[in-house]
This record gives sequence, structure tokens and C-alpha cells, in this order.
Amino acid sequence: MIVLENIEKTYGEGETATTVLQGINLKIEEGEFVAIMGPSGSGKSTLLNILGTLDVPSSGNYLFFDTEIGNLNQDQRALFRRHVLGFIFQGYNLLKKTTSLENVEIPLIYQGLDAMTCKKMAYDALEKVGLQDRIFYEPGQLSGGQQQRVAIARAMVTHPKVLIADEPTGNLDTKRGHEIMELITTFNKQGITVIMVTHEEDIAAYASRTIYLRDGMIEKEVNHAS
Repeated sequence: MIVLENIEKTYGEGETATTVLQGINLKIEEGEFVAIMGPSGSGKSTLLNILGTLDVPSSGNYLFFDTEIGNLNQDQRALFRRHVLGFIFQGYNLLKKTTSLENVEIPLIYQGLDAMTCKKMAYDALEKVGLQDRIFYEPGQLSGGQQQRVAIARAMVTHPKVLIADEPTGNLDTKRGHEIMELITTFNKQGITVIMVTHEEDIAAYASRTIYLRDGMIEKEVNHAS
């Protein structure tokens, strides 16, 4: 599904140039759940941003099925994100003074769907994450775990092929974190490919494979028993 070939990422030029990723070769199969770990500065967030087309590599190839992502222009990458990817962030990134339902509707509105369809799909997505009784609550009225559930509903409402999760449990206590991971695992079992950055081994254990980065290179990969 996803193939990275000799991905390099360098910021700056000349003496100030900093290489963040070097020689990354990686394959991710459709329906796989992959965790990315590594110390601060290892390049894991940069790798996730490249996979999510939020950043572009300095060199190398990124293939998604038969599409060379490097050949897409900025507008085409935006369409790719809109229709193929779903994103979950550590900080939830919900709009304030906006209800759960309205937050989840946003990606559907960008897809150009009519208002009635947006509301129906958003409600269904919130129901799947157990928040059908919180649809008119604003973020400030929700707990951290509930806000992350809204964020998951927003990511999944467009039925993406790939879910990109950046420290999805980073702001949550242990119990709520594992509840969120059970939810993400449920979506993975339904065929959604999940790529997640985490710094917690017990969270990475939910994945089928963990990729460890160090100094911008893949140090090792560990397959987890199912």
C-alpha cells in the first residue's frame, strides 16, 4: 500500500543544513497497524508528516499504491489528505465554541456534501465513539478523553483508508489512553491502516509492528504477536 524508497529530509542549506531523515526504506501493508518510536529528535514526527503529506521529502520516493506522491502538486496533496487520510493529534485540534457535531462535520463540508448528509454522517461517527449524548457539547464541556473521541470521530467520518495518529494518548491518563487505543484498534480491525507515533511502549504494543528511529534512520523493527 505504502512504499518509501530512500527518503531523505534536510532543513536549511550549506553550513546550517540539518538532516532529519536519511535513507528511510519502509513498506506498510493495507490494513496494517504500525507504531513509530524513537527519542526526541530521531525524526519520527518528520516521517509521520511526510507520510501524511504535510511535508515533502528532500529526495526519495513515496508510493501510495501506484501513485507517486512526489509528483502531486500542493492542491493534489490537499485532495489526497481530504479523501484518503484521517488525522488524530495529541492536542485534539478541535474548534472552540463549536459543538462536537459541528467539529465532526468540518471534513465533510470540505468534501462538498450537503448539510443534511453532513449532520447524519457526523452523528453516526459520534455514535460509533460513544458520544451520541454529547453532540451539542463544546470542547470546554468535555473531558480530555471525550475530546479525543470527537477528534477520532472527525478523523473517521470520511471513511479514510489511512489513519495518521500523532501521540493520540499523550494528553490522557493511563485509563483514558487505553480506552482510546481500544477504539483505534477497533477501526484497524475494520480494515483501516493505522500509522501512529508514540513514546509509550504499552501504547505501541497495540500495533502489529513497531519501527524504531534513531538519528533519522530506522534502527530496528519489531513485529508484535497478534
